[in-house]
Amino acid sequence: MKRQEGESCCSGAQAALVKGLGLFDATAIVVGSMIGSGIFIVSADMAAKLQSPIWLLAAWSLSALVTVLGALAYGELAAAMPHAGGQYVYLREAYGPLAGFLYGWTLFFVIQTGTIAAVAVAFAKFLNAFVPFVRLEPEWTLLQLGAWKWQLSSGQIVAIGVILFLGAVNCLGIRWGAVIQNFFTTAKTMGVLGLIALALSYGKGDWANLSAAPPAGSPALDAWSLSFFFLFGGALVGSLFSSDAWNNITFTAGEVKNPSRNLPLALAIGTLLVNSLYLLANFGYLHVMSLPEIMAFNEQQKPQTLTLGVQVISTVAGEGWGRILMLAILCSTFGCINGLSLAGARVYYAMAKDGIFFRRLGDIHPRFHTPVKALFAQVLMAGVLALSGKYNELLDLVMFAVMVFYVLTVAGLFILRRKRPEMERPYKAVGYPLLPGIYILAASVISLAMLKQNPYALPGLLLTLAGIPFYYLWRRKS
Repeated sequence: MKRQEGESCCSGAQAALVKGLGLFDATAIVVGSMIGSGIFIVSADMAAKLQSPIWLLAAWSLSALVTVLGALAYGELAAAMPHAGGQYVYLREAYGPLAGFLYGWTLFFVIQTGTIAAVAVAFAKFLNAFVPFVRLEPEWTLLQLGAWKWQLSSGQIVAIGVILFLGAVNCLGIRWGAVIQNFFTTAKTMGVLGLIALALSYGKGDWANLSAAPPAGSPALDAWSLSFFFLFGGALVGSLFSSDAWNNITFTAGEVKNPSRNLPLALAIGTLLVNSLYLLANFGYLHVMSLPEIMAFNEQQKPQTLTLGVQVISTVAGEGWGRILMLAILCSTFGCINGLSLAGARVYYAMAKDGIFFRRLGDIHPRFHTPVKALFAQVLMAGVLALSGKYNELLDLVMFAVMVFYVLTVAGLFILRRKRPEMERPYKAVGYPLLPGIYILAASVISLAMLKQNPYALPGLLLTLAGIPFYYLWRRKS
């Protein structure tokens, strides 16, 4: 059941969400949700695929451009509709409740919960550097049916513990979640800045690495071929995933003070900051290590806690500094889980208030003013995915659908300009219609390339469409 125009999705007869997030808090959610462990890892895999330093930097630059353009467009939607649920609300208003539901459905069952599970397992993986008995290798068999085994590791138990702990903390009030987010976002940002400073100041580095020619037989030698186009699109998955989750601040829009000002600013500042750090980090990698060394690093057998970032710092400043960066990565993944946990529950809450999801998820705790039941449901789903051991496969499954929803949301900006010209727009998208149009074109082309390279793309889209009968079931009940 759709709310009447002008009714806030955070309204309630007994309890409501409270506006407790300022500009710094909102920006910390953007930055903290974006920076996980990807920037320390994925460049090695991307380098192995592209086999060219110039194209590696081009991939990160294109990801930065697409992300920032998307954030600038979302700023208008966020300022015009500052309600809990964010992107769900924008899709609902532009295309109708079914489109919003399918986004929220996919978010709950895979995108948000799967990302929380994957980052929590990454936290457990890197914790092994300090607590050796925490391992991801299966240690116990819970169930066996013939050759099939359901196994559990100590790392998965730690991951579930972290998910549960941060879910509980975010139940206690928006300020508790914001304080944790602010602290760990600051810590991880300092860690990335330290990595960049040490790498770029490395006296034995070779700036010629940045312009080195691709090796013989490299696909980059035929860079303008259709096959390289698809290869480039496949490589972009790493950088785009590392830059993702910037939209999470829109989920908490109903709790942001002065949203018409702070939401667009947080989106712009956060995405610009993170993508600038990512580009500088890759310049640092290529200053310290040649592309063949980075490619070899990707292929060689190495401890599970050794990432490209740690290898670079260890080369520059010794293993002691490498362990300090590992500690920063732990802070990074912990803060990322917190930001994802805090934000995601607001979407399921908004859907429940609309009568198209589990009704009780729309309840607000009268003391803490948080969607406690939605947070608990998210913890439960993320825990199940962490137990399944299939979270990475699930993320691959929906990556194409995620990009499609981004394109649809920015396209919704054009639709709402025509459909709702009377809507108050305190902030208007920079460069409209050119820049949002460039975003739609670039993201659509990237999506097509991913469709070719990612075998999970079409099944992922089918998983999203599987929500259609459930939408009509919930709507009939409401």
